[in-house]
Amino acid sequence: MARIDIEKSKNEDHMKLLISRMNHRLEKIYKGGGERRIQKQHKQGKMTARERIEYLIDKDSPVLEAGAFAGYEMYKEYGGCPAGGVVVVIGYVSGRQCVIVANDATVKAGAWFPITGKKNLRAQEIAMENRLPIIYLVDSAGVFLPMQDEIFPDKEHFGRIFRNNARMSSLGIPQIAAIMGSCVAGGAYLPIMSDEALIVEGTGSIFLAGPYLVKAAIGENVDKETLGGATTQSEISGVTDYKMPDDQTCLDTIRDLMGKMGHFPKAGFDRAEPAPPKEDPNEIYSLFPFEGNKTYKTTEILKRLVDDSKLTYYKNGYGKTIICAYARIDGWSVGIVANNREVVKTAKGEMQFGGVIYSDSADKATRFIMNCNQKKIPLVFLHDVTGFMVGTRSEHGGIIKDGAKMVNAVANSTVPKFSIVMGNSYGAGNYAMCGKAYDPRLIVAWPTAKIAVMGGDQAAKVLLQIQASTMKAQGKELGEKEKEELLKEIRGRYEDQTTPYYAAARLWVDAIIDPLETRQVISMGIEAANNAEVERFNPGVIQT
Repeated sequence: MARIDIEKSKNEDHMKLLISRMNHRLEKIYKGGGERRIQKQHKQGKMTARERIEYLIDKDSPVLEAGAFAGYEMYKEYGGCPAGGVVVVIGYVSGRQCVIVANDATVKAGAWFPITGKKNLRAQEIAMENRLPIIYLVDSAGVFLPMQDEIFPDKEHFGRIFRNNARMSSLGIPQIAAIMGSCVAGGAYLPIMSDEALIVEGTGSIFLAGPYLVKAAIGENVDKETLGGATTQSEISGVTDYKMPDDQTCLDTIRDLMGKMGHFPKAGFDRAEPAPPKEDPNEIYSLFPFEGNKTYKTTEILKRLVDDSKLTYYKNGYGKTIICAYARIDGWSVGIVANNREVVKTAKGEMQFGGVIYSDSADKATRFIMNCNQKKIPLVFLHDVTGFMVGTRSEHGGIIKDGAKMVNAVANSTVPKFSIVMGNSYGAGNYAMCGKAYDPRLIVAWPTAKIAVMGGDQAAKVLLQIQASTMKAQGKELGEKEKEELLKEIRGRYEDQTTPYYAAARLWVDAIIDPLETRQVISMGIEAANNAEVERFNPGVIQT
């Protein structure tokens, strides 16, 4: 018993250390371009992006920030790009859930890096999938010119933003834009393609070409205010709809506009009176192992995530390396698909490794996913998967066919899907468990997450074998010491790329969260998804 307590204590200490490290990094990210640039913004009479959002959203309401780690440790040659130079949140304004996108002018004057464009597109994707109103707080110098080739011309680059503006307009998704600083060149289309545009006097300006470019192009001398300031664009051109004296009045007006919007039909997901878990959620810290190869009882984690700690298990005695269960989270009915990390024994007396997907577990999950679609129940995937089972017995048993059935069901699922990467998410297991490529409405990671094609040890050994074979073909042999050093170097480099920070920096996940925030993230996600009606499920070809 003492040994178990020590193990739990180690788990808890490790998780708390990871969360503390995450929060420390977030604190630095929240400062954007730093105190000096924040003060410069204030001297101009402007609030920062985060101050604007804090002022705009309903007090004491839940908020989910997406992409806080976007650009993390990227673009070092340009001084970095905290949060991708733009802040994106799902929050509540006048009681209405919405997406807010705010350019951070303290980061390179709000210029668009490649990751900025990707993050803006993700924000619009969330709004479109869930039919959520979207608010743009514009304060940007436009494309970051040294990297224009990586942000301007391609399908998923800058121009896609305006295409999405047009698509949302046709879908009837409300868009409100506030010009609270610079809005120049192609970026000028974003607010004007929105339904309504506000502009702040003295600080807001919008034009296709600024004074310098106008001078260079046609030789005309003109100042910024005359060219595209608030008075010009509100009273002469009529480009903007509301002229505001300051940031606060502008944000108050947005709240007023949001409060008067009508409501759309709901999807009709079932929600009962929310109830907390009976088992203490704080115990997740001690129950989840700090070493990714350790076994644990996944059911005990689930009991600390769902209402009343109550789960109705589907095919509980079959396909035991995946847990499928009906439950409620914050009152919402959900179907849970979770990797079971226990070593289990089948009815045939065979042992199966925890975290591995076998044919029977893939078959069970496929049927469960189809059932949830039939009954209009949102799906929650909890990842701690090392992949599908390999070897002669599995291949002869048709693991590829059974895995394909599961991937097919996930790909064609029309009910909202939410992915929580708790631990490992390796190889095709990531796909089958609704990784980023399979359109989860939200995908978040715990600080313990690892996302890669395979585990670090396996990958390092494979890469070492390839390198050793290449050298052998060249007539060279690696000594044991050289092999050991090379293995260590490869493993370190590979494992750096499997961290949740590497994934979050590139928006493979929407956020890294404290495990105790999991219930709120899922609840807010389902509430958002409830605004968009669900299409009929068509599973396509699933071979039996």
